[in-house]
Amino acid sequence: MPSIHRKVESNTMSIAPLFRPLTQRGITLKNRIAVSPMCEYSSVDGFASDWHLVHLGSRAVGGAALVMTEAAAVEARGRISPQDLGIYRDEHLEMLSRITTFIKEQGSVPAIQLAHAGRKASTYRPWSGQGEVTVEDGRWQTVAPSAERFSNTYPLPQAMSKQEIAEVVESFQVATKRALKAGFQVMEVHGAHGYLVHEFLSPLSNHRDDAYGGSLANRMRFLLEVVDACRAVLPEEYPLWVRLSASDWTEGGVTIADTVEVARALKLHGVDLIDASSGGNVQKASIPLKPGYQVPFAEQIRREAGIATGAVGLITEPEQANAIVEEGQADIVLLARELLRDPYWPLHAARALNVDIKWPLQYERAKL
Repeated sequence: MPSIHRKVESNTMSIAPLFRPLTQRGITLKNRIAVSPMCEYSSVDGFASDWHLVHLGSRAVGGAALVMTEAAAVEARGRISPQDLGIYRDEHLEMLSRITTFIKEQGSVPAIQLAHAGRKASTYRPWSGQGEVTVEDGRWQTVAPSAERFSNTYPLPQAMSKQEIAEVVESFQVATKRALKAGFQVMEVHGAHGYLVHEFLSPLSNHRDDAYGGSLANRMRFLLEVVDACRAVLPEEYPLWVRLSASDWTEGGVTIADTVEVARALKLHGVDLIDASSGGNVQKASIPLKPGYQVPFAEQIRREAGIATGAVGLITEPEQANAIVEEGQADIVLLARELLRDPYWPLHAARALNVDIKWPLQYERAKL
C-alpha cells in the first residue's frame, strides 16, 4: 500500500502545477483554474437566464475546475444595475439549479459570489448609460457606511443604521442558504471593488464614529459578521472564500498591510481562501496595469497570513499561470477576460504545458 501512495504522489507531482488537484475541506478541484466572477448585466429582477447557462456552462465544458457566477445580489437594492444577477428570491433558484447541475456534470465545481453593491448600486449597465439610473429606469435608494457618493454622477447613499447593517448580514446568510439549495459548493463573499463590504473596510469611504468605523478592527467588523453568518449555515465540507481589494492604490486608503491583517482575522473565522484583487473604491486611482500586477498581493497574503490565495488580473498565458502556482505565489488562478476570449483556455493550456487531461467526450475528436 505505501508504494501505491508513493506512485500516485509521484504521478501527480510530475504534472504541471497548474493542473494538480487542490482540495479544500471536502471539495477537490481537478486543476488550479477558476472562472472569475464577471458581470453579464443580463438579468431581469435578478433572474438567471439561458445566457447564464451557456456562459457559465461553456467554461465548465472548457475545463475550468471552478466556475463562479457573477456577483449575485443578496437583496434587490444590492444590485449594481437593474440587470444584475440576484439571489434574493426563492424563485431565482430554479434556473440557478439548472446551471449548477450542468457545471457538475462537466466535472467542475459550481461557485457563487454573494454581493451587495452599496453606494455603487442603482447605476446603468455599461452599454446603457453612465451613472445613476433615472426613476423611469428603476432608480432605488442606495445604502453605504457613510452618506457619501462614489462620484458626482453616482447616487447619494443613505448611511446605514445598526439595524440595517444587521438586516444586510442576515440577507447574506439567507442568500447562502438559497445558494446551497441551488447546488453551489463554494461561496465567495464580495469584499472588493468599492462595493458595500469594501466600503466598510476602507477609510476612504467609511467615516463612521461607531463600532463599525475608525480603527481597522472596527472597519472589518461588518465583513466578519457577514462571514460568520455565512459560515454558520455552510456545511463543514464546503469552502468559503472572500474577494478583497488588497490596495486602494490611493493615499489614505486600504494598504496591503491592512489586508494581511484582515486575512488573518478571516482565517480565524473559517475563511479558506482570499481572492486577491485591488482598487475600485475611488473614481481615479493610479493603478500600474501590467501582466500579473496583482499577483504580489496574493503572494504576500499567502505568506504572511498563512491562508490560501487566488491570483487574478491580466493573467493570460499558460506558462504565466503555471509559474504563479509553481512558485507558491497563489494556490489558484482566476481568469476573467481571457476566458471571455477563449472559453476553452484550460484545454489549450494543458496542451501547451504537455498535460494530458480529459476532454468532453463530445469534443474528443478534436483533441489531437
